[in-house]
Amino acid sequence: MEKLKQRWGLKSNFQVLLIIIVFSINGSFAVWVAKPVTELIGLNVETTNPWIFWPIRIFLVFLIYQATLPIVGFCFGQFTFFWNFTKKMLCRMGFKKLLN
Repeated sequence: MEKLKQRWGLKSNFQVLLIIIVFSINGSFAVWVAKPVTELIGLNVETTNPWIFWPIRIFLVFLIYQATLPIVGFCFGQFTFFWNFTKKMLCRMGFKKLLN
């Protein structure tokens, strides 16, 4: 717990707990939302080649996860942490110009 607090610049164990809860809820939420989105765009696991379906589904989960992470963090009072976390992750992936 102390290593996470130090690495993330947190003050309490409760904050660490909230952040871990937000990560888990948002991950489950992103996977849950990706299913109807893939169906909406006409992809179905039974009728689409797995080499096409799964990369698109994983990409959608990633996009949904990044978009909803600050929102779910806001619901738990940790918006600033997750907004900075999301910006840092996207900058590392090469989306720096998009964020400026």
